[in-house]
Amino acid sequence: MNSKKPLRMSWAPTLGACLLLGCTATSRTTQPETAVQASKPRALGVDTKNFDPSVRPQDDFFRYVNGSWLKTAEIPADKARYGSFIELRDKSEAALRVIIEEAAATQGKKPGTDPQKVGDLYQSFMDTERIESLGLQPLRADLERIAALQDKQGLPELFAAFARMGVQAPLAVYVSQDPKQATRYIVQANQSGLGLPDRDYYFKQEPRFAETRAAYLTYIETLLGLAGEKDPAGAAKAILALETSLAEKHWDRVRNRDREATYNFKSTAELDQFTPGFSWSRYLKAMGAEKTPGVIVRQPDYFQALDAVLAKTPLPTLKQYLTFKLLDDLAPLLSAPFEQAEFVFRGKTLQGLQENRPRWKRGVEVVDGALGEVLGKLYVERHFSPQSKARMQELVKNLRVAFDQGIDQLEWMSPDTKTQAKAKLAKFNVKIGYPEKWRDYSALTVSKDDLVGNVKRATEFEVRRNMDKLGKPIDRLEWIMTPQTVNAYYSSTMNEIVFPAAILQPPFFNPEADDAVNYGGIGGVIGHEISHGFDDQGSRSDGEGNLRDWWTAQDKSAFQQRTGMLADQYSAFTPLQGMNLNGKLTLGENIGDLSGLTVAFKAYKLSLGGQEAPAIEGFTGDQRFFLGWAQVWRTLHRDDALRQLMLTDTHSPGEYRVNGVVRNMPEFYSAFGVKEGDGAYLPPEKRVKVW
Repeated sequence: MNSKKPLRMSWAPTLGACLLLGCTATSRTTQPETAVQASKPRALGVDTKNFDPSVRPQDDFFRYVNGSWLKTAEIPADKARYGSFIELRDKSEAALRVIIEEAAATQGKKPGTDPQKVGDLYQSFMDTERIESLGLQPLRADLERIAALQDKQGLPELFAAFARMGVQAPLAVYVSQDPKQATRYIVQANQSGLGLPDRDYYFKQEPRFAETRAAYLTYIETLLGLAGEKDPAGAAKAILALETSLAEKHWDRVRNRDREATYNFKSTAELDQFTPGFSWSRYLKAMGAEKTPGVIVRQPDYFQALDAVLAKTPLPTLKQYLTFKLLDDLAPLLSAPFEQAEFVFRGKTLQGLQENRPRWKRGVEVVDGALGEVLGKLYVERHFSPQSKARMQELVKNLRVAFDQGIDQLEWMSPDTKTQAKAKLAKFNVKIGYPEKWRDYSALTVSKDDLVGNVKRATEFEVRRNMDKLGKPIDRLEWIMTPQTVNAYYSSTMNEIVFPAAILQPPFFNPEADDAVNYGGIGGVIGHEISHGFDDQGSRSDGEGNLRDWWTAQDKSAFQQRTGMLADQYSAFTPLQGMNLNGKLTLGENIGDLSGLTVAFKAYKLSLGGQEAPAIEGFTGDQRFFLGWAQVWRTLHRDDALRQLMLTDTHSPGEYRVNGVVRNMPEFYSAFGVKEGDGAYLPPEKRVKVW
């Protein structure tokens, strides 16, 4: 998949944490509400053909479970990586294709109905003959608006207009809950404006990064040349220089994870004084955000620097920059020369793809991005059973009990902080499968002969929906992911964990498989999301979703000592020659994995009711639990894609989500007899237990 989707969701609220990626207080329980009793032997639920018998589980558990698959699997030509997650996403995508193509083939669809919108949007993307005949015409009015810009005073309105159609600008705003007053909505402002994946791409001097910058220059020049720019090469150099000046002031991704550092409240009047050359009051009005009680500025010094950059950059360069952003973001919807140029850079250069995704897949992606919950409702009706939801509810209950008991057993935490942690856990809200209230798309107009217009209107619909939250009560029924999304998330301001329907299938959840494997799979996922409420950032919010310090100083120090050890462990891993993981960037997800799997193991043992699980195909229950976790993370990456993920993704690669976790768990040592001298062995004093 290309690194950018045709729909750039820059206005969407950021998630507290996700797996890749009214809260009602519940009473405290100390025993499982519905214990999962030991059952008759069932299917193993793990494909042993993927095992590598030449690898000992005590040395490299990831390759022991997945080694044969790693040796024989091939990454499809149109993908940057491949593995369990991608296989499930392919399955979800194929299911959506059936739904979409049925809608597209239906005759006499009533205008304004969901089937009409789904079918016509897909047809507008698949009508390549019309797309080719139009060329650049769908963007003509936008290009003329840029050309008509007479001075920089018009930038706030132009930035806002582009944001409403999903085009990148040097800043991005969205509406979300106020982290320190979670009962109200507020605008947050974030740094933006870079066309390369991360600020490091502008400065690293290693050959591959220098090659990428050269390819980016060529890409900018190509798009501007196709649009009729008189000096595309000169314009490309000026644009790269502008973006480099922005990148110099961008906060890095580790600093951006700090929820206290990124909370900087300012009134609109204060903002206008803060950046005297850029009118925030006009920008917010143009965005439809006048009702905001203020703005949380996530990177204040960046915005001060942006004001200076805009002041010193010649107006012609700013117009060329905006022209490129327009072309770049909408190139996948335009004629073949634009589409191909975008793929060559964003697909081949950045991710190592060999060919573009089939058009039907990109069409499904466009429809899913614009009409996600329409598709989600139909997806759930066909592919999600009430039994799966009930089983998940039972698993979640048991994981919560296990986490509650685990808090009691923390030797490093004082009673006062334990009380606060338990109070937060008791207030967790849980959403499983699909929303209780489906989104209303009646205000969105879709035409089968206007692809670019459809995408612009869909983007504007979402921006308006987001901005319209201002001044209203918190919508606790809203979902940030669609049911067909293979992922899960925790929201710190909602204090909730959410599990879309599409992740509740093998290898994560298999109703035919042994309980141990399901606890190691979906149980680990549940534990991961619960643990995000108590990771290095999630632990800064209380049970009401408010950002506040509920720790004693001594407990916070003990917590940071443990999490620092975990960050150091992951920073020592080297997925690519000369490039180590950034343990501080991935810390929250690594805490989620380690603590989540720890609590899932505890819940599994509770589910047995004191009995011993029977052996299945020679594996004990404890061993099957870890096999279930390891098979979830089988993954192959192209080097270019892995390089990008290591700089931008808060998740560790799959290998380290297995090996980096199990070597810290005494339960794994007992299950597989790990001893000193084995590859997975860590001395007890170096093992980390957070929760």
